[in-house]
Amino acid sequence: MHIDLRQLRHFIALVEHRNFTVAAQAVNISQSAFSRSIQALEQGFGARLVDRTRNLEPTRKGLVVLGHARRLLGDANELLNDVRQFNEKEAGELRFACGPAPAAWVMPQAIGLFTKRLPKVRLRFQVDNWQALGQRLLAEEFEFFVADARHFEVNPDYQVQLLSAHRWGFCCRSEHPLAAFAEVSLEQLFSYPLAGTVRPPNLRKALVGLSGRPDFQTSIECDNGHSLINVVQHSDAIGTTNVSASNPYLRDGTVKLLKVQGLDMQGEEFFTHYGIVRRAGHRLSYPAQVLMDCFLEADSELLARDRPAS
Repeated sequence: MHIDLRQLRHFIALVEHRNFTVAAQAVNISQSAFSRSIQALEQGFGARLVDRTRNLEPTRKGLVVLGHARRLLGDANELLNDVRQFNEKEAGELRFACGPAPAAWVMPQAIGLFTKRLPKVRLRFQVDNWQALGQRLLAEEFEFFVADARHFEVNPDYQVQLLSAHRWGFCCRSEHPLAAFAEVSLEQLFSYPLAGTVRPPNLRKALVGLSGRPDFQTSIECDNGHSLINVVQHSDAIGTTNVSASNPYLRDGTVKLLKVQGLDMQGEEFFTHYGIVRRAGHRLSYPAQVLMDCFLEADSELLARDRPAS
């Protein structure tokens, strides 16, 4: 049997109005066409759906049909609303944020995917450290951010979806005095200024452990990944960078990865722990959901093709 939503709508109208003429007017068709629609529906089910001798009350089978009809029409209306909202949300503005490292590494690929899928959506993003991003997210300045997620995984105010873990290492410019060595000592490493940000807890933990100091502050600090690597390229400062074949600075040879004597870089502090962080229990806009998917896709693509560059 073919289910006709128009016939179900007519049947609901008849049950609600208990009058063929009024029900026909309610659905804006002639009474004769309305009567034929109800008859066709009853013939399709092979049973009377209303008792014409008792004020058009629904029969027992009619009550079953009525319940399903209301659910089907409700689902149909919800489908139409979702499609309408989908079309409306293909335009507009989306605000999100990134930590310095993901902004320089995975965000460009994610935005590239996003602009192909929703080219009419205007993107506004900000780059900041993870502490500031967490506070600004709760202030609803943007819908989500991508940054070091260690401090947000255990906080019930946030919901985290982790990205892949990637190893990082120390680097210098290709003409740096240390670039000629196959291996360098920790003493040599720390004899030069260190450029970076100590805000990611894994980097801070690594620097404290390597230096033997109770705390460690970088000589040059910035929350912009591109600016930091430019400082490394034009000075004798030591920086940090993602160890992967897709790293453009390692690939073009302008930056060299340093191998540190006796340093086991397999501990968790030497791996990224980035994640997509959003407010717990908050419903995202459609563009935000699409962009989050793009981040996950870009992350998977980078992981698939990356190999250690050292």
